[in-house]
Amino acid sequence: MKITIASGKGGTGKTTISTNLSSYLAKEADVVLADLDVEEPNSKLFIEGNLIFEKACDKMVPQWKKDECTLCGNCEEVCRFNAVIKVGDEILVFPELCHSCYACSELCPTESLPMIPQKIGELKHFKTENLDFVEGRLDIGEEQAVPLISQVIEYIDEKFSQDTIKLFDAPPGTSCPVIEASRGSDFVILVTESTPFGLNDLKLAVETMRVLCQKFGVVINRHGIGDNGVEEYCNAEGIPIIAKIPNDRRVAELYSKGELIYPKIQEFETALKQIAEFVGGVK
Repeated sequence: MKITIASGKGGTGKTTISTNLSSYLAKEADVVLADLDVEEPNSKLFIEGNLIFEKACDKMVPQWKKDECTLCGNCEEVCRFNAVIKVGDEILVFPELCHSCYACSELCPTESLPMIPQKIGELKHFKTENLDFVEGRLDIGEEQAVPLISQVIEYIDEKFSQDTIKLFDAPPGTSCPVIEASRGSDFVILVTESTPFGLNDLKLAVETMRVLCQKFGVVINRHGIGDNGVEEYCNAEGIPIIAKIPNDRRVAELYSKGELIYPKIQEFETALKQIAEFVGGVK
């Protein structure tokens, strides 16, 4: 089963729940946790394991071969992302804008734009006593997270069997990286907080999941710090509230030390049990 843990905004506790839930489930099942927040991965701060595999990750970008080009301008016309532009007697390629769709290369009549690999980041696989952890990390200056997220998911699909529970710690927000991290999952857990800001961004996340036709439920973290807006919204929309995690200063103290929460706070472990039981019943 693939479960994505996402949120409409940053700072709701998505990584806290991802790391603790993966460790909790790993006590009785085969679990792999993937940090797909590749622009700023931080799950590794809470998981100590041995590095067993790593590799560089690339995306394919066109390279202009001047001698073979007839400057027909077809590449510029077919590129939807303005990554290839004809300027005078030159073809300019902007790798940062390229989405590796191959249109310019495949439709070039003189094969003047072959696709070549360009490093965008790295993938690392760590192993603890009972948990696998895979991290994607985008290189500084790279602007597109989606190709790396896709490669991390592909690695997990190839490496682990269908019997393995696969947890994806998604990026925050509702943009393309979140969609890539969520669209192939069996269920999405949306983590929010009981504040007006949390409700506003939860609504955006819910709209995104509905467009993707994804099954999803909500976990309210730091419950009690704001108002009842999130609960009223979920009840009105028929959205299941999977668990409510009480606001507790001890959670912040443990988090700041890079420690897991559930072994030391009973209420947190109870919430994880509720999440585990809920997603275990999802069909």
